[in-house]
Amino acid sequence: MIARISVAALAALLTLAIGPASSAETRLAASAAQPQLTIYHIEGRRSERLVWLCEELGLPYQLEFKKGDIPGSMQTIRQVSPLMPVAPTVRYGDQVMVESGAIIELLLDRHAKGKLMPAVDSPDYLSYLQWMHFAEGSAASRFIADYRVATIQGRPKPNAQGFRFVDSDAVLKFADDFLSRNAYFGGKEFSAADIMMLFPVNLAGALNIVDLSTYPNVAAWRQKVESRPAYKKMVEVARPNGVPMPPPPLPKAQTG
Repeated sequence: MIARISVAALAALLTLAIGPASSAETRLAASAAQPQLTIYHIEGRRSERLVWLCEELGLPYQLEFKKGDIPGSMQTIRQVSPLMPVAPTVRYGDQVMVESGAIIELLLDRHAKGKLMPAVDSPDYLSYLQWMHFAEGSAASRFIADYRVATIQGRPKPNAQGFRFVDSDAVLKFADDFLSRNAYFGGKEFSAADIMMLFPVNLAGALNIVDLSTYPNVAAWRQKVESRPAYKKMVEVARPNGVPMPPPPLPKAQTG
């Protein structure tokens, strides 16, 4: 009798244990089910980040833009987000969202299953998080500010007056130093931090804000991430005919 009771008790315990676990698995599967994702895009803009991310993760998406027609693409975006018409704008299910970094975090948190980011308790997570936010908060903002000032001044580089703030070259030196000790901006492995950082780096190089050849670690990293199949697929689908109406580059500084 004792043995039979013990077996019955054990069976009951196993049933109780299996029940909640199965429910948890069901909830996890439900939360991982991706709503329809529509990316409203303009060639050469930050919306490329989302296409690249989805290609890396194998996430389904619909890309909306008019090839070579920036005003036409912008008009489509205005219909979706009239108060903040920017690229990227996404429709995620029945919700509309802007800000490429925030959208990337949403997709990683809900659908990446731990891919493209270090574990939260790993040493690399601090670097990953820093560069995820540095990409826009420090790098892109500084590059764009220096470009505008140099354009107004008619100089290859802006003429610093008064207090000297961190300039574009200082931003690249910081990045180059980090990459001298790390393979990627997220540490040992490729991550979403690299997706975030490539846009401002390419912007700075294309507009002659900085000379990327003077930052060998950044240049090597750039070549490495641009060789990834998902990046090449992004280029194929997100800018099949290049970037229309690019802003004019700054004149190159005279040397010698």
